[in-house]
Order: sequence, then C-alpha cells, then structure tokens
Amino acid sequence: MNPNWEQALDHFEQVMASGTDEALQVKATMRLVHFCNCVPEEILGRTIPILARILDDNGSSHGLSWSVRQAAARCLRRIACRGDGRLATEIGQSGAIHSLLRLLPESDHGFQRDLVKCLWCAVTFGNANRVIVATNGGLEIVVGMLNSCNDATRRYLLEILSALTLMREVRRVISSLGGLRFLVEAARFGSMVSRERACQAIGLIGVTRRARHRLVELGVIPVLVELFHVGDSTTKLVAGNSLGVVSAHVDYIRSVAEAGAIPLYAELLQGPDFIGREIAEDVFCILAVAEENAVSIAEHLVRILREGDDESKTAAADVFWDLSGYKHSISVVRNSGAIPILVNLLSDGNVEVREKVSGAIAQLSYNEADRVALADAGAVPLMVDLLHDESDELRDNAAEALINFSDDPSLRERISNAIDDLSFQSMQNRMTRLRVSDEQMVRSLRRMSIEQLTWDPDLV
Repeated sequence: MNPNWEQALDHFEQVMASGTDEALQVKATMRLVHFCNCVPEEILGRTIPILARILDDNGSSHGLSWSVRQAAARCLRRIACRGDGRLATEIGQSGAIHSLLRLLPESDHGFQRDLVKCLWCAVTFGNANRVIVATNGGLEIVVGMLNSCNDATRRYLLEILSALTLMREVRRVISSLGGLRFLVEAARFGSMVSRERACQAIGLIGVTRRARHRLVELGVIPVLVELFHVGDSTTKLVAGNSLGVVSAHVDYIRSVAEAGAIPLYAELLQGPDFIGREIAEDVFCILAVAEENAVSIAEHLVRILREGDDESKTAAADVFWDLSGYKHSISVVRNSGAIPILVNLLSDGNVEVREKVSGAIAQLSYNEADRVALADAGAVPLMVDLLHDESDELRDNAAEALINFSDDPSLRERISNAIDDLSFQSMQNRMTRLRVSDEQMVRSLRRMSIEQLTWDPDLV
C-alpha cells in the first residue's frame, strides 16, 4: 500500500552484497524488476551502482553466476526505460555499458538476448550512451553479431545500429566494417523511429558516389520508397530527402521512378510542409533529366495546377519553369497540356503563383513551337498587362517573354501594343547588353585558352 522504499533499498543492497545465496540475489533482483514501475526514480537511481557491480566482469563480481548477471541486465533495462532519459544516462556513467560490451561476445542464448535488450534501452533512451558504445568497440561488436544472429535479437541489434549512426564518426567507418547492408536492413525493419534514423543516416552517407553506388547495389531504393509510402509526415520528409540524395546520379533516376517514387513526391509537393515541397521540387528536377520521367512528372504537375492550393500551385509552376529549359526530344510541357493552364493562372489572385507562372512562360517563350502555343492560349495580352504590375519580377518576366515574341516574325504583330511600353523597352535594352556581355566573355575565355596553350607548351 505504502512501502518503505528506503528500507527496501537497504535490504536489497544487503542481499546483493552478501554473495552467499545466488538464488536469493536473483529473486531480489527479479522482484525489483517486477516493481520497477512503482519504485521512485530516486531510489532506482541508487540501485544502478549496485547492479552495475553485479554485471561487471573484470574480477570484482566474486564469481557470480550468469543467472545473477542476467537478472541484473534485465533490471537495468527496465530502469533505463523510466523517466526522461536521466536514469539511462546514469547507467552509462556507472560503467554498466562497458560490462555489457565485454560480456556480449562470450554470452549466448537467453543471457545474450537480455544483454542486447539492455544495451538497446541504454542507447535508445540515453543519447550520451551512444558515444560510450561507439568509442568502446560497440559498433564492431554489433556488426559482428549481425553477421551471425538470425533470431528475435536481430531487431534490437539493428535498432542499436541505427541509433549509433546518428554519430558522424560511426557513419565514417560503417562502410569499411561491412555495415551498410545492415543499415539498409535497419531502414526496412523495426520501429518507425529506428527506421527513420537509419534512413537519415543513409541520406548522409549516400552523398559520396562510392557509398551511393553500394547502397543501390544493396537494394536501398525500394526500401526508401516503401518507407516514404508508409511513414508519418516527418518520416516522409526524411525518406524523400534520402531518396533524392540516392537519385542524384543519371544511372539511378530511372530506377527511382520505376520503384514508384514520382506519385509520392507529387503528394509531398501538395503537402502542407514547406520543406517537403522544396524536397519534391529538387528531386523532380533531378528525375526529369530522363524524358520518360519528365512526362510522368508533368502529368502530376498539371493535376496540381488544377486542384492544388496556392502553395502547391506555386511549387508546380516552379518545377515547370525548370522543365521548360530541358532539352528533351519532345516539348514535355506543351504535350502535357500545361500551357493553357499556366496562361489562365496569369490572372490568379496570388502574386507568388503569378510570378512563378510568368517565369515558366518566359522560359517557354524561347522555344518556337511553345511560343505559338502560348500565343494561341492568349498569353500575349495578359503579358502586356503585366508590364504595368506592381511586382518587379512579374514585369521582368512579362517583358522577357514579349521580347522573345517580338523576335518571332510570325508573332510580331500580336505584341505591337507592347513595343512602345517603357518597361518593355527597358528590358529589351537590358537583354541586349547581357547578350553582348555574354558574347564578349565567351570570346575572352576562348582567347585566354589559346594564350595559355601558347604560353605553356606542356599543355599542347
């Protein structure tokens, strides 16, 4: 009803210090396990040094049997789960983690399982314990055990591994230890928190070409796509970003698309999270390098332009802005049916939507067939009106597009109203100066290369 915890602690300490009746020690420790959720945290904290001494294997354990140490490991595991992580940190400071790491390689069956679970709790609830594990050979021990462990303990080992990879030092060496395949496995199985950690580590490791290639060989693409699909909003961001890192090579962009990533990024583009939309924009621009991917992406963007809110429309128009500059064998934007929708959005009430749309139209106006499609969709009078808009970006985009229209003999009459406009003339003069400057720079670079070759005969 109202136990005297101080008296109970004294009794527990006496039993564990006696060293004469191991059965009684096991019974006392398991009783503490049973009542662990009821014992005040302050009392539990005072049992940690006692249990750490029992678990110790360096000669100070007085020849205690495995059963006593196993009971101590179970008790420490339960204590580590209590509270806000303070008790887990105290377990690390007690030296218990060093004992766990020493005992793991020589333990087996049930004892090993309890040791692994104790270590799992220690690194899950105590961030500082990850440093202790990593700097005392823990990564090597975990990877070594994963090479041979196929029972239920494997999941705990994978989650320990994912926790350790939050450390930069661990990520630097995990590949050399053969641990990348286990990291991919950790992203596939276990709790969502652990899978997300593994996914984050994959994204950080995958920035190097060699690691990215190895990860793809290990089957990371479908793993990340699956996690992207089933995860919560935060996990989707992490998975989407990591998958984008992996896809940042021409050899993998088709595989990412074939795994079903494009609809997931379209969902992210329509989502409420600003970072998610930025990730989706960046990855779409990477995937669209492959023409077949660009066609699929454009279909989703058209739907978003029709159905999305202002933020997602802005993001979709921004992607179309980039796609309109790609040199595919077909005009992906024009064939998608996006041009009439983009032109209609020039009258949208949201300034940011109109700015992105006008930018896409300005980029499209550099292509002759796209210019005709824009003119047929009624873009010219709308762009002329935008020359007087309050937004500098809208005026510049409109003038840039109209200048390209004016360079097209078949369309010049359609913009006769704009030719005398001061904004149009100002932009025309600016673009003329930029083109001259670009030509001079190209000539200068060409002359510099010739002079360098002449000056340094070793380069010839």
